[in-house]
Formats: sequence, structure tokens, C-alpha cells
Amino acid sequence: MIGRIVGTLIEKSPPELLVDVNGVGYEVMASMSTIYELPPVGQNVMLHTHFQVKEDSQSLFGFATKDERALFKILIKVNGIGPKMALSVLSSMSTSELILAVQESQVDSLVKIPGVGKRTAERLVVELRDKLGTAAKQDLFTERAVVAQVQTDPRQEAEAALVALGYKPQEAARVIAKLPKDSSDSETLIKAALKSMLK
Repeated sequence: MIGRIVGTLIEKSPPELLVDVNGVGYEVMASMSTIYELPPVGQNVMLHTHFQVKEDSQSLFGFATKDERALFKILIKVNGIGPKMALSVLSSMSTSELILAVQESQVDSLVKIPGVGKRTAERLVVELRDKLGTAAKQDLFTERAVVAQVQTDPRQEAEAALVALGYKPQEAARVIAKLPKDSSDSETLIKAALKSMLK
């Protein structure tokens, strides 16, 4: 198994990367989320990897974070979701955005992902909900919160989550402002805001 590679980034040809490790060039498939975080060509990179072997091919997938790799491994176990589709999902949504979409059954958000139709989106919600819950219990995700970036103000965190889901900043701020001031955590605020928006 190849669990991590460290080397010089030689080429960026999304979704493919070429990384030189001590004179050996590794072809790595990556999501756009990971590619956006990479330094310019010629600089050193470190990628968490997943090595997949099939009868007719061997593929190496690279990720900027362990959380993204863990989610990729869960996605490819969903019926009808292969590695390319999994990369498409991770390119369209961050780890935290996908977890939130699944927990809140946001099928409309999932169908915006290229190649994901309504049936696939519904299957993702059903199958991922249990798998993500199990993964959290086993500490497969280092980001335990629904929203990855921890902020000191839960209301700001909730607004950021709504914007990430595709709502306009002004709309998100307006809905959050109308919620009770005694809501102490962002998850409660997000659920209340989404419920209000879907009315």
C-alpha cells in the first residue's frame, strides 16, 4: 500500500498530477479541492494517498487531508459510485459541505454535482448517512464538527455553512439574524435556518 507521498510537483493537468519522488514520477489523480490547495509546479508537496488495484489497472489517488481521503474511501463503497464519480463529488463539495448535505438530506445540493442525478443523490443520502455516522464514531474524521472551520461565533459559522451550500450571503445573514439568540451551537442554527428556508 502507498499511504503517503512526498516529492516535487512536476505537472498539474487536472484531475491528474505528476509528483517526482526521488527520481520516480508518480501519476496521481486528485479532486479539484486538493488541486486548489497545492503549491505551484516545482515546489514540494505531501499527499495522503489511496492505492487502488484492479485486474486491468493500478491507480493512485491523492488528497490534501486525511479527512478527504477517508470520505473518498466511503464514497467508493456506495453502490454505483466509482473513483471518478467520487472525485467529482469531492471537487464540487468540501468534506464538511458534503457531510452537512447528507445529514440534512439536501438532495437538491447533491444533484448540482456533475454526473449526479436525483436517484444517485438520494442513494448518497441514504447510504452515506449510516456510513458517516460509523466513521465519526471510529474517529476516521479529524474534523468532528459538521462544519470544518471552527469559528468562535456559532452564528458566523452557521452563516458560512449556508453560503457554502449555495445561499447568498445576504440571505444567509438575514435568516440567521431571525433565529433565537439563545441558540448556542452552529449545528442547531444551521438546522433551524435550513428548515426556515425550505418552508
